[in-house]
Amino acid sequence: MHHKVDIEPFRIKVVEQVKLTSESERKEYLKEAHYNPFLLKSEEIIIDLLTDSGTSAMSAEQWAGIMRGDESYAGSKSWQRMENEILDLTGYPYVLPTHQGRAAEHLLYNHLGGKGKVFISNTHFDTTRANIEFSGATAIDIPIEEGKHPDWMHPFKGNIDVDKLRQAIDKYGAENIGAVILTVTNNSGGGQPVSMGNAEQISEICKSKNILFILDACRIAENAYFIKHREKEYEDWTYRNIAQKMFSLADGCIMSAKKDALVNMGGFLAINDLELALKCRTVLIITEGYSTYGGLSGRDMEAIATGLK
Repeated sequence: MHHKVDIEPFRIKVVEQVKLTSESERKEYLKEAHYNPFLLKSEEIIIDLLTDSGTSAMSAEQWAGIMRGDESYAGSKSWQRMENEILDLTGYPYVLPTHQGRAAEHLLYNHLGGKGKVFISNTHFDTTRANIEFSGATAIDIPIEEGKHPDWMHPFKGNIDVDKLRQAIDKYGAENIGAVILTVTNNSGGGQPVSMGNAEQISEICKSKNILFILDACRIAENAYFIKHREKEYEDWTYRNIAQKMFSLADGCIMSAKKDALVNMGGFLAINDLELALKCRTVLIITEGYSTYGGLSGRDMEAIATGLK
C-alpha cells in the first residue's frame, strides 16, 4: 500500500527571531493598545494573522533580483521586465505600475466613478468600496446566496449572483454601470473562490451590454488552484493557463502584488483600452510617479516580475 506524502516544494533559507511573551505580558500589551490590534507593536505579537498582504517571505530568486534592480528614473530594465511579465500573464497591452493595489483602484475608479455611477461586485474589498464611494459613486455587492452561509456547501462561494447582476443592470441602466468587478478570490467574502464558468457568464453579460469588466486579481493564483481542483474541465490545465484564461475574459485588472506575487510592496493596473489607460496615466504621473515606475523602486519591480513568473 502506497501512502501519498505532501512535501512543501521549498526549504527555509532565512529565519527571523520572534520575541516570546507570557500571557500576562500579552494581556498588558492589549490593555495598553486599548484592545485595538492595529495599535500593537509587531514585536509584541508571536503569531501575526492580521494579513498576508506584503508579509510573505520572498524567494532567493526575488532577493537576487533586488540586487539587479535598475533605479533609472525612466525606462529602467526592471520596469521592462515587470511589464513583460504582466503582458505575458494577463494579455492586457497597457500596464500602469503603482505602489500598491489601492493606488491602482484610485486611478481607475476615480476616473470611471462619480455621482450616479454604480459598480457591481461579488464583494468589494474595503479599499475598493472606499475609492468608489469617495468618487461619489455607489458600490453594490451581489454574492451568491451560498456565500452568505458558512454552513452551506458549495465549491465556489465567491461567485457573483448572475440573475441579480442582470436585474441590477436593468434597474440602473447599462450606461450608469461604471464597471462590474470580480474579486478573485473573494477576499471580503471569506476568501472564497470564483469559478471559471461564473467568470464566463459575467463576461458574456458585460460584452452584450457594453459594460467594463474588471478583475481584482490579488489572489488569482489561489483561485486558479481551486478551479483546477474543483472544475473538472480544468484538471489538466496549468495554474498559469487557468489564470490566463480568466484574464482573457475581462477588459482589465487591478492587482496588489503584495498577495500572490509574494512581495512586500507593489501593484498595477492593466487594461485593454488605450484611451482609458492614457487618462489614468495622467493621474498616475501626478500622484504616484512616472509611468515606468509608479512609486516603485527598480528593486521592487524586479521582485514583482520574479514573483509573477
